[in-house]
Amino acid sequence: MRSPQPNVSTASGDADPVSRQAEGTSAEHCCDSWYFPWRCASGMRGSDPAPWSRLDNGVVIEVEPGHFEEMVVTALDGLPAGLGRLMSNVAVTVEHRAGPPGLLGLYEGVPLTSRTTGYAGVLPDRITIYRQAICAVCRTEHEVADQVRRTVIHEVAHHFGIDDRRLSELGW
Repeated sequence: MRSPQPNVSTASGDADPVSRQAEGTSAEHCCDSWYFPWRCASGMRGSDPAPWSRLDNGVVIEVEPGHFEEMVVTALDGLPAGLGRLMSNVAVTVEHRAGPPGLLGLYEGVPLTSRTTGYAGVLPDRITIYRQAICAVCRTEHEVADQVRRTVIHEVAHHFGIDDRRLSELGW
């Protein structure tokens, strides 16, 4: 039996967080600073202007879009049922292009811990999972599935108000 989870949909159009910021929606958390430690919500850290270029594994595994979306659904279904029921006003999407350099996923919105009684009538928060970016850092389909799971958990944690520092402390 499936636990109640947000719908997964394919993003269409430009998924550039900068363009979303121009529309008034800020990118609350960049994803996977645990994997890309020089990247954080405030921008680049360190002196290397393009450190992600050193992570290229020379192999890009191709996972069909539909199969990748199934991996995201599987990752969401793998969350404890209680967490799925607590997720509120959030859409999980898959962007089939690479997305911003250094990001495997992105949470945009107001974390549950920051919502007040004035939180009403707003568009859903958004979790975006970047298919090409994940495939670019993996060598096998099994690695892709594992990275999808880790990325989904990471972004869902941001929805619950857990920041990158705390995720790092927890081993994520």
